[in-house]
Amino acid sequence: MIKLFTVIGARPQFIKAAVISRLVRDVYKNQVREVLVHTGQHYDQNMSDIFFEDMDIPRPDFFLSINEKSHGAMTGKILIKLEELMINQKPDLVLVYGDTNSTLAGALAASKLHIPIAHVEAGLRSFWKKMPEEQNRILTDHLADFLFCPTDTAINNLKNESIINNVFNVGDIMLDSFNYYNGMLENKPLKFIQVDKQSDFNLNSLNKFSLLTLHRAENTTSKQTLDSIFENLNKLNTPIIFPVHPRTRDVIKSFGLRIPSSIMCVEPVGYFEMLYLLRSCERVITDSGGLQKEAFFAKKQCFTLRNQTEWVETLHNNCNTLLDPETTFHEIILKNEPFGPFHSYFGSGRTGKDIIDAILKTI
Repeated sequence: MIKLFTVIGARPQFIKAAVISRLVRDVYKNQVREVLVHTGQHYDQNMSDIFFEDMDIPRPDFFLSINEKSHGAMTGKILIKLEELMINQKPDLVLVYGDTNSTLAGALAASKLHIPIAHVEAGLRSFWKKMPEEQNRILTDHLADFLFCPTDTAINNLKNESIINNVFNVGDIMLDSFNYYNGMLENKPLKFIQVDKQSDFNLNSLNKFSLLTLHRAENTTSKQTLDSIFENLNKLNTPIIFPVHPRTRDVIKSFGLRIPSSIMCVEPVGYFEMLYLLRSCERVITDSGGLQKEAFFAKKQCFTLRNQTEWVETLHNNCNTLLDPETTFHEIILKNEPFGPFHSYFGSGRTGKDIIDAILKTI
């Protein structure tokens, strides 16, 4: 029996971990035991608890409740706590997802203790090292013993950094989740609450709308950048649904910014609500890495408020367009060039099983 120590702390990691946790519980229960650790990096109830409830993810065995605002303080405190837990739990393998501070802290703690590390979503590169996520993913890849890549591009990125051992192209684990939970959407009650109004609203009253998410530091630490983004969005002359990240909401308030009336701000939403918004929207406007892919899976045109992306496959065939947040970008969106043709770059939707099978064959 393999003891798997899984580290999660942020919304995208909950979605990815749901796949492995479900397989361990339902298929591999006689071969794998999972210890699930939630660092607390995303601590808002709507950014965390709701995902465990909606997606039927096992409750974490340990909740560290670490949510420092500074990258260094957060990473350091998570590292200390994870090291203590790993010494106590004695896992056979530490599993980390993606590119957050929790990811890097988990990899560092395991590496210092000589515990094998598996990195899911390995090999991604934006080639912009000022981006905290880029730093985290590079360092984690160079520490990892098993590297589970979502695409051929990710495999080649690792090869260019001389990482060639135990590298697997297993496809994208978020596609597993997208397919599985989409099949359950029709029977799920959905709830959207407007920010500051604490009232529900009816999406059916909107004929067409865009879906907006905005949380990255490069877009939310400058009043000028946020002003530019909201000014451009207002010129689209279309309703926009904006699930507001708690940190973004705090920044908007601190700057005293006025959000245009065309943008309907709602509290952070659960995974099923996000799937519904993806299914119903006309387009996606985001700076999120995960939502770029989910828009691609949903075959919705995406506009990414960044100058680079780690998901370069989505840039083909007008599926995803990069926008400089400080330029006049609304004209690019309004061109409304057709999406596609669609090509699947991200595997067949059985990534979770392939990951566990590879681990069992090697450990």
